[in-house]
Amino acid sequence: MTDTLDQPKAALMDRARSAMAEQFGDSGWSTRQKLALTCRALFDAGHDSGLAGQITARAEEPGTYYTQRLGLGFDEITEDNLLLVNEDLEVLDGTGMANPANRFHSWIYRARPDVRCIVHTHPFHVAALSMLEVPLVVSQMDLAPLYDDCAFLPDWPGVPVGNEEGRIISAALGDKKAILLAHHGHVVAGASVEEACSLAVLIERAAALQLAAMAAGTIAPLSDRLAREAHDWTLTPRRSQANFAYYARRALRRHPDALTSAADRIDR
Repeated sequence: MTDTLDQPKAALMDRARSAMAEQFGDSGWSTRQKLALTCRALFDAGHDSGLAGQITARAEEPGTYYTQRLGLGFDEITEDNLLLVNEDLEVLDGTGMANPANRFHSWIYRARPDVRCIVHTHPFHVAALSMLEVPLVVSQMDLAPLYDDCAFLPDWPGVPVGNEEGRIISAALGDKKAILLAHHGHVVAGASVEEACSLAVLIERAAALQLAAMAAGTIAPLSDRLAREAHDWTLTPRRSQANFAYYARRALRRHPDALTSAADRIDR
Protein backbone atom coordinates (compact mmCIF):
# COMPACT_ATOMS: atom_id res chain seq x y z
CA MET A 1 0.00 0.00 0.00
CA THR A 2 1.38 3.40 -0.90
CA ASP A 3 2.38 5.77 1.87
CA THR A 4 2.80 8.91 -0.27
CA LEU A 5 -0.77 9.79 -1.31
CA ASP A 6 -1.37 11.74 1.89
CA GLN A 7 1.99 13.52 1.96
CA PRO A 8 2.18 17.29 1.36
CA LYS A 9 3.82 18.69 -1.77
CA ALA A 10 6.91 19.87 0.12
CA ALA A 11 7.59 16.37 1.41
CA LEU A 12 7.17 14.87 -2.04
CA MET A 13 9.56 17.44 -3.51
CA ASP A 14 12.16 16.59 -0.87
CA ARG A 15 11.68 12.90 -1.60
CA ALA A 16 12.21 13.49 -5.32
CA ARG A 17 15.32 15.63 -4.70
CA SER A 18 16.85 12.83 -2.66
CA ALA A 19 16.11 10.31 -5.40
CA MET A 20 17.64 12.57 -8.06
CA ALA A 21 20.75 13.02 -5.93
CA GLU A 22 21.18 9.24 -5.97
CA GLN A 23 20.31 8.68 -9.63
CA PHE A 24 22.11 11.53 -11.38
CA GLY A 25 25.66 12.82 -11.11
CA ASP A 26 28.66 13.98 -13.08
CA SER A 27 29.28 12.09 -16.30
CA GLY A 28 33.03 11.84 -15.81
CA TRP A 29 33.71 13.61 -19.09
CA SER A 30 36.42 16.26 -19.05
CA THR A 31 35.65 19.95 -19.53
CA ARG A 32 37.00 19.72 -23.09
CA GLN A 33 34.72 16.79 -23.84
CA LYS A 34 31.66 18.47 -22.34
CA LEU A 35 32.37 21.61 -24.35
CA ALA A 36 32.75 19.66 -27.60
CA LEU A 37 29.49 17.84 -26.91
CA THR A 38 27.78 21.16 -26.13
CA CYS A 39 28.88 22.53 -29.50
CA ARG A 40 27.45 19.51 -31.30
CA ALA A 41 24.23 19.48 -29.23
CA LEU A 42 23.60 23.16 -29.88
CA PHE A 43 24.34 22.74 -33.58
CA ASP A 44 21.59 20.11 -33.68
CA ALA A 45 19.28 22.43 -31.71
CA GLY A 46 19.49 25.15 -34.35
CA HIS A 47 22.13 27.38 -32.79
CA ASP A 48 24.38 27.24 -35.82
CA SER A 49 24.83 30.60 -37.54
CA GLY A 50 27.87 30.06 -39.72
CA LEU A 51 30.93 31.07 -37.71
CA ALA A 52 29.00 33.40 -35.38
CA GLY A 53 28.77 32.67 -31.68
CA GLN A 54 31.17 31.41 -29.06
CA ILE A 55 31.07 28.75 -26.38
CA THR A 56 33.65 28.87 -23.59
CA ALA A 57 34.36 27.11 -20.32
CA ARG A 58 36.80 27.89 -17.54
CA ALA A 59 39.96 25.81 -17.69
CA GLU A 60 42.06 24.51 -14.83
CA GLU A 61 44.31 27.57 -14.43
CA PRO A 62 42.73 30.85 -13.24
CA GLY A 63 42.23 33.37 -16.03
CA THR A 64 42.15 30.73 -18.77
CA TYR A 65 39.32 29.07 -20.67
CA TYR A 66 38.60 26.70 -23.51
CA THR A 67 36.90 27.86 -26.69
CA GLN A 68 36.47 26.86 -30.31
CA ARG A 69 38.87 27.89 -33.07
CA LEU A 70 37.73 30.69 -35.35
CA GLY A 71 36.94 29.21 -38.73
CA LEU A 72 35.28 26.04 -37.43
CA GLY A 73 31.53 25.56 -37.16
CA PHE A 74 29.89 24.04 -34.09
CA ASP A 75 29.47 20.79 -36.01
CA GLU A 76 33.25 20.56 -36.50
CA ILE A 77 34.31 20.97 -32.88
CA THR A 78 36.09 18.08 -31.19
CA GLU A 79 37.76 17.79 -27.83
CA ASP A 80 41.12 17.94 -29.62
CA ASN A 81 40.65 21.08 -31.73
CA LEU A 82 39.46 23.29 -28.88
CA LEU A 83 41.81 26.12 -27.91
CA LEU A 84 43.08 27.05 -24.47
CA VAL A 85 43.30 30.85 -24.22
CA ASN A 86 43.93 33.51 -21.59
CA GLU A 87 41.88 36.63 -20.89
CA ASP A 88 43.69 38.46 -23.70
CA LEU A 89 42.64 35.68 -26.12
CA GLU A 90 46.25 34.58 -26.56
CA VAL A 91 46.39 30.90 -27.48
CA LEU A 92 48.15 28.85 -24.82
CA ASP A 93 47.43 25.47 -26.35
CA GLY A 94 46.07 24.54 -29.76
CA THR A 95 46.30 25.74 -33.32
CA GLY A 96 44.60 28.79 -34.81
CA MET A 97 42.99 31.82 -33.20
CA ALA A 98 40.03 32.47 -30.95
CA ASN A 99 37.10 34.55 -32.13
CA PRO A 100 37.95 38.21 -31.27
CA ALA A 101 34.35 38.59 -30.06
CA ASN A 102 35.24 36.29 -27.15
CA ARG A 103 36.57 39.38 -25.35
CA PHE A 104 33.29 39.99 -23.53
CA HIS A 105 33.50 36.47 -22.08
CA SER A 106 36.60 37.57 -20.17
CA TRP A 107 34.61 40.43 -18.69
CA ILE A 108 31.79 38.12 -17.58
CA TYR A 109 34.20 35.62 -16.03
CA ARG A 110 35.90 38.40 -14.09
CA ALA A 111 32.60 39.82 -12.86
CA ARG A 112 31.01 36.44 -12.07
CA PRO A 113 33.20 33.92 -10.21
CA ASP A 114 30.17 31.60 -10.11
CA VAL A 115 30.09 31.26 -13.91
CA ARG A 116 31.92 28.23 -15.33
CA CYS A 117 30.60 28.21 -18.90
CA ILE A 118 29.31 30.85 -21.32
CA VAL A 119 27.21 30.19 -24.41
CA HIS A 120 26.67 33.00 -26.90
CA THR A 121 24.80 32.10 -30.08
CA HIS A 122 22.38 33.59 -32.61
CA PRO A 123 19.70 30.88 -33.02
CA PHE A 124 16.83 31.67 -35.38
CA HIS A 125 14.01 32.39 -32.94
CA VAL A 126 16.19 34.23 -30.41
CA ALA A 127 17.56 36.39 -33.23
CA ALA A 128 14.03 37.06 -34.54
CA LEU A 129 12.80 38.04 -31.07
CA SER A 130 15.84 40.29 -30.61
CA MET A 131 14.75 42.26 -33.69
CA LEU A 132 11.55 43.29 -31.91
CA GLU A 133 13.45 44.89 -29.02
CA VAL A 134 11.31 43.11 -26.42
CA PRO A 135 12.49 41.10 -23.40
CA LEU A 136 12.06 37.35 -23.11
CA VAL A 137 8.71 36.49 -21.53
CA VAL A 138 8.58 33.29 -19.50
CA SER A 139 4.96 32.17 -19.33
CA GLN A 140 5.06 28.38 -19.63
CA MET A 141 6.16 25.71 -17.16
CA ASP A 142 8.95 24.18 -19.24
CA LEU A 143 10.64 27.58 -19.44
CA ALA A 144 10.64 28.15 -15.68
CA PRO A 145 14.44 27.86 -15.27
CA LEU A 146 14.63 31.22 -17.05
CA TYR A 147 11.91 32.90 -14.97
CA ASP A 148 13.25 36.22 -13.63
CA ASP A 149 16.68 34.94 -14.63
CA CYS A 150 17.00 36.43 -18.12
CA ALA A 151 18.13 40.05 -18.40
CA PHE A 152 17.59 42.27 -21.44
CA LEU A 153 19.94 44.65 -23.23
CA PRO A 154 17.71 46.93 -25.35
CA ASP A 155 20.49 48.95 -26.99
CA TRP A 156 22.78 47.13 -29.40
CA PRO A 157 26.39 48.16 -28.60
CA GLY A 158 27.78 46.92 -31.91
CA VAL A 159 30.18 44.10 -32.71
CA PRO A 160 31.47 42.85 -29.32
CA VAL A 161 35.21 42.93 -30.02
CA GLY A 162 36.06 45.86 -27.74
CA ASN A 163 36.26 46.27 -24.00
CA GLU A 164 33.32 48.69 -24.13
CA GLU A 165 31.01 45.84 -25.17
CA GLY A 166 32.47 43.67 -22.43
CA ARG A 167 31.61 46.28 -19.81
CA ILE A 168 28.12 46.83 -21.21
CA ILE A 169 27.15 43.18 -21.59
CA SER A 170 28.57 42.02 -18.25
CA ALA A 171 26.87 44.92 -16.44
CA ALA A 172 23.52 44.27 -18.14
CA LEU A 173 23.74 40.53 -17.34
CA GLY A 174 24.22 41.29 -13.64
CA ASP A 175 23.56 38.21 -11.54
CA LYS A 176 21.20 36.56 -14.05
CA LYS A 177 21.72 33.24 -15.79
CA ALA A 178 20.99 34.64 -19.25
CA ILE A 179 20.48 37.81 -21.24
CA LEU A 180 18.68 38.60 -24.48
CA LEU A 181 20.68 41.05 -26.61
CA ALA A 182 18.55 43.27 -28.86
CA HIS A 183 19.41 42.97 -32.56
CA HIS A 184 21.94 40.28 -31.70
CA GLY A 185 21.33 37.01 -29.87
CA HIS A 186 21.63 35.68 -26.35
CA VAL A 187 24.21 34.90 -23.68
CA VAL A 188 23.88 32.13 -21.12
CA ALA A 189 26.16 32.21 -18.08
CA GLY A 190 26.05 28.79 -16.45
CA ALA A 191 27.37 27.47 -13.17
CA SER A 192 28.51 24.43 -15.15
CA VAL A 193 28.82 23.31 -18.75
CA GLU A 194 25.76 21.15 -18.18
CA GLU A 195 23.68 24.07 -16.97
CA ALA A 196 24.84 26.39 -19.76
CA CYS A 197 24.01 23.82 -22.43
CA SER A 198 20.57 23.13 -20.93
CA LEU A 199 19.66 26.81 -20.66
CA ALA A 200 20.91 27.56 -24.18
CA VAL A 201 18.63 24.86 -25.59
CA LEU A 202 15.80 26.24 -23.48
CA ILE A 203 16.16 29.92 -24.42
CA GLU A 204 15.74 29.15 -28.13
CA ARG A 205 12.57 27.17 -27.38
CA ALA A 206 11.38 30.02 -25.17
CA ALA A 207 11.86 32.55 -27.98
CA ALA A 208 10.01 30.31 -30.44
CA LEU A 209 7.07 29.90 -28.07
CA GLN A 210 6.98 33.63 -27.36
CA LEU A 211 6.88 34.53 -31.04
CA ALA A 212 4.08 32.01 -31.63
CA ALA A 213 2.09 33.25 -28.64
CA MET A 214 2.55 36.92 -29.60
CA ALA A 215 1.25 36.15 -33.08
CA ALA A 216 -1.86 34.49 -31.63
CA GLY A 217 -2.77 36.98 -28.92
CA THR A 218 -1.67 38.51 -25.62
CA ILE A 219 0.65 36.48 -23.41
CA ALA A 220 -0.82 35.92 -19.95
CA PRO A 221 1.67 36.10 -17.07
CA LEU A 222 2.47 33.29 -14.70
CA SER A 223 1.80 33.53 -10.98
CA ASP A 224 5.03 34.90 -9.53
CA ARG A 225 4.93 32.55 -6.55
CA LEU A 226 4.38 29.43 -8.63
CA ALA A 227 6.86 30.52 -11.30
CA ARG A 228 9.58 31.00 -8.69
CA GLU A 229 8.76 27.61 -7.20
CA ALA A 230 9.09 26.03 -10.65
CA HIS A 231 12.34 27.94 -11.31
CA ASP A 232 13.94 26.64 -8.13
CA TRP A 233 12.61 23.13 -8.72
CA THR A 234 13.91 22.83 -12.28
CA LEU A 235 17.17 24.81 -12.10
CA THR A 236 19.30 22.45 -10.03
CA PRO A 237 22.67 20.81 -10.74
CA ARG A 238 21.14 17.33 -10.82
CA ARG A 239 18.51 18.32 -13.39
CA SER A 240 21.15 20.06 -15.50
CA GLN A 241 23.27 16.91 -15.38
CA ALA A 242 20.32 14.77 -16.44
CA ASN A 243 19.42 17.18 -19.27
CA PHE A 244 22.99 17.33 -20.48
CA ALA A 245 23.41 13.57 -20.40
CA TYR A 246 20.45 13.26 -22.76
CA TYR A 247 21.72 15.98 -25.11
CA ALA A 248 25.19 14.42 -25.06
CA ARG A 249 23.91 10.92 -25.87
CA ARG A 250 21.91 12.28 -28.78
CA ALA A 251 24.88 14.32 -30.01
CA LEU A 252 27.20 11.32 -29.84
CA ARG A 253 24.83 9.20 -31.89
CA ARG A 254 24.84 11.87 -34.58
CA HIS A 255 28.44 13.03 -34.21
CA PRO A 256 30.64 10.21 -32.88
CA ASP A 257 33.75 12.12 -34.01
CA ALA A 258 33.25 14.77 -31.30
CA LEU A 259 35.20 12.67 -28.81
CA THR A 260 38.53 11.09 -29.55
CA SER A 261 38.50 8.03 -27.34
CA ALA A 262 36.23 5.15 -28.32
CA ALA A 263 35.60 4.44 -24.63
CA ASP A 264 34.27 7.97 -24.14
CA ARG A 265 31.88 7.58 -27.07
CA ILE A 266 29.93 4.88 -25.23
CA ASP A 267 26.57 6.11 -23.97
CA ARG A 268 26.69 7.18 -20.35
